Amino acid sequence: MMDAKKSGEAKECAHCGYTAPAAFPEDTCPQCNMTSWRCNKCGYTLVVGSPPEVCPSCRQKCEFVNITCYTPECGGPGGIDPRL
Repeated sequence: MMDAKKSGEAKECAHCGYTAPAAFPEDTCPQCNMTSWRCNKCGYTLVVGSPPEVCPSCRQKCEFVNITCYTPECGGPGGIDPRL
């Protein structure tokens, strides 16, 4: 599992709008417990608190990458970071 961008900038949850002064602990919003994840093998995306060990799409044991957009530079809250 990859870490979210860690910086001193405020972060806003793409799912519920909760704002924090820094990165969320363990890349999960403390208010709604949701994060967007993408399978590194097949590209399947899902929104859950923590990703499964086996991808529901390709049925492989995969690494899931946090693709939630946290900053205005990548399109802002409400979606997936298009750079990932």
